[in-house]
Amino acid sequence: MYKYACLNAISPKGTDQFSDDYQRTEDLQEADAILVRSAKMAEIELSDRTLAVARAGAGVNNIPLEKYAKQGVVVFNTPGANANSVKELVLAGMLNAARNMSQGIRWVLDNESDANISKDMEKAKKAFVGHELFGKKLGVIGLGAIGCMVANAAVELGMDVYGYDPYLSTTAAWNISRQVRNTKNVDEIYENCDFITIHVPLLDSTREMVNADAISKMKEGVVFLNFARDLLVDEDAMLRAVGEGKVFRYVTDFPNQKTAGKEGVIATPHLGASTEEAEENCAKMAVVELTDFLENGNITHSVNYPACSMGVCKAKHRIAIYHKNIPQMISQITQVLSFTNVAGMSNTSRGEYAYTLVDIDADLEEETGRQLSAIDGVIRVRVIR
Repeated sequence: MYKYACLNAISPKGTDQFSDDYQRTEDLQEADAILVRSAKMAEIELSDRTLAVARAGAGVNNIPLEKYAKQGVVVFNTPGANANSVKELVLAGMLNAARNMSQGIRWVLDNESDANISKDMEKAKKAFVGHELFGKKLGVIGLGAIGCMVANAAVELGMDVYGYDPYLSTTAAWNISRQVRNTKNVDEIYENCDFITIHVPLLDSTREMVNADAISKMKEGVVFLNFARDLLVDEDAMLRAVGEGKVFRYVTDFPNQKTAGKEGVIATPHLGASTEEAEENCAKMAVVELTDFLENGNITHSVNYPACSMGVCKAKHRIAIYHKNIPQMISQITQVLSFTNVAGMSNTSRGEYAYTLVDIDADLEEETGRQLSAIDGVIRVRVIR
């Protein structure tokens, strides 16, 4: 029997996928796995029993990845599960900015008591004349699951789309419309595009990548959309550019004290993944990842351990070994298991950490587990079956 805990409300469309071999618990110290959305986990101390944390969403800034990696706790996320939800909000943001919809709606609210509103609006609407998206240039920075969908949708709207992603995966490349111009230089997007949307993870290398220098290269009157992470943008520089007219609108899903209510800023309260469908998709994907990991040891979409899969175990035993990515580790593992033929093995690494799955057909003694755990650099040993 496995036990799981939920730190946030998780869609039952996901948790209902757990079999009768799983039981929900409110006690984190009893949990083999934890499901989370936005709860801050930095100060949470997990018990030795906890094997995995699954974020029902893409961003993992609320989870201490390195801390958990050192403890042998695998952290999963659900990339792409909320991509359509975010894509649609990006399109709504572009349309809002292009057609001055927020300003028009505000005028209606401000004049709701006007007995002649039907007549007066015909004069007032001149202040809200906008532009069509058709024929405009859109730059998409980051062509992962969301960026790819945004680019393809914009092509269908008749936009001229530029895409930039130096780490473009083969899978993503196959999914992108051939009409999207793949540029190797982000400056080409800054210099040519009427609309720019960013869809990259927040890393040390991407923090405030949209800074004063980047903004200075953009077209006059550009619309910049940020539905990825607030810290990707130097917002002081962005607000100066909005005030000077360099940027026509800054559309963000991450309002704060700097940006909320500012002229030229269209802000939504982090609605990117806030649809029933996205929450259901994320929950379902997270549960699938957890169950495959707990029952088979397979890792898919982890953000602190490498991907590793050997399917369903058909041998007598499967052993999972979490360890540092250092030389001679495999030889030491196989030396301990030299009493039997290894039916199957997979070893993968990611940065400082590595993960090894081993299937054996012989009986397994407790001493074997102790010997594997005693190898220098081994973090955790788990006998899956």
